[in-house]
Amino acid sequence: MNAASTIGIIAIPIGFLMIAGELDISIGAVVPAAKMTMAIACGFYELPILAGLLITFGIAASIGWINGMLVTRTKVPSLIVTLATLFAVSGATLFLSLLLTDTTSQALTSPAWAKALFGDYHIWGFQSSVFWWIALAGLLYYVLHYSPWGNWLFALGGDQDSARNAGIPTDKLKIGLFMLASMAAALSGVCETVLSNSATTTTNFALIFNTIIAVVVGGVLLTGGFGTVAGIFFGTATLSIVQQGIGYTPFDRNLSSLIIGVMLLIAVLMNDSFRSMATNWARKKKE
Repeated sequence: MNAASTIGIIAIPIGFLMIAGELDISIGAVVPAAKMTMAIACGFYELPILAGLLITFGIAASIGWINGMLVTRTKVPSLIVTLATLFAVSGATLFLSLLLTDTTSQALTSPAWAKALFGDYHIWGFQSSVFWWIALAGLLYYVLHYSPWGNWLFALGGDQDSARNAGIPTDKLKIGLFMLASMAAALSGVCETVLSNSATTTTNFALIFNTIIAVVVGGVLLTGGFGTVAGIFFGTATLSIVQQGIGYTPFDRNLSSLIIGVMLLIAVLMNDSFRSMATNWARKKKE
């Protein structure tokens, strides 16, 4: 659960984007950017933790807003836009860290309340990030499955032109989803920084792929229009079980990557099956 939580916090918003037919891979650079922003603001400049949080989430929201604006205004595929953002944010993080602190890593000492809220171990050894993950999953479960925004999201992923003609603010919805994904990445980064009392500028490319794998294994269609929060949650848990659990078996730990690759392939091949199940369920519901 501890290992899954850092991925899970980001996976659900990324799942929302994939349901809407979009993708954001810039989160691999947003996480270290958020970590260094928090560490520089509160560790190097000794600003209050609340000020550091506001700056960190403000920057993350700005990155998401830029992604959303570029995708909606230029009509360039989100994969290309966020790939560009990935390298731009990564380069900016490295440059500004060296400019401001003359180092690529920074220590951070948090007060007790911030440590308990973002980066400590609690009952049964669960990290604070686990509770953030569960809380975020509960909130976004309601948004997707019980609020009007959820219907808008499914409509956007099913047929964008029809959704726009139906009066759904598709552009604003996409921009909001990109901002949500970036802010979730910032939350994951803050939790890691407070827990480890340090931050580095290293871009987390593995996080990008692990997040997408968790979402796809969780049953979200690559073509958009279908997915569940519960599926993403358990997809993330399944990925973590394979990554962490194989070390407790007689199998070679290096086989974890092979198993994850096979899991992803099976999940992709089953996309058509999920699509058929969703279509049949919708048809029966109408009848």
